[in-house]
Amino acid sequence: MVEFILENETDEEISEQQINELNRVCCEIMKNEECNFDAEISFTFTDNEGIREINRDYRNIDRPTDVLSFPMLEFCDDETDVEYETENGLVLLGDIVISIERAKEQAQEFGHSLRRELAFLTAHSMLHLLGYDHVDDPVGEKMMIEKQDIALNALGITRD
Repeated sequence: MVEFILENETDEEISEQQINELNRVCCEIMKNEECNFDAEISFTFTDNEGIREINRDYRNIDRPTDVLSFPMLEFCDDETDVEYETENGLVLLGDIVISIERAKEQAQEFGHSLRRELAFLTAHSMLHLLGYDHVDDPVGEKMMIEKQDIALNALGITRD
């Protein structure tokens, strides 16, 4: 089970259906990764300027991006640091920040739906929260792409 703490900093309406689908993406990734705990994730929707500021402040990269992930746990040797349990017994997995503006641009650029782009960005970010990385790591990048595709295909969220 995954619970979201949601914040929408945009004027875009995020429907309950969209939230439920992103939650299903998170749950599918956790199932595939054999996570045996329930999680809480802070999920923020923003615009290009909002994500640019976060990217600048936390990564020293002064430009917008599509998604940022801020893991709360360290994963090593298949062990999870579960000291971050919340009052409700959920493990605070981390923060996902998505630029809805950039997601729309990328959906148009790649020729698929916003639904698919948001699901892809969520799957990608979830893998980061679970300890995966791809920066300067072609093997890690390939692995993340495969895991994202497996999860999205299982949910029937394919490129339109």
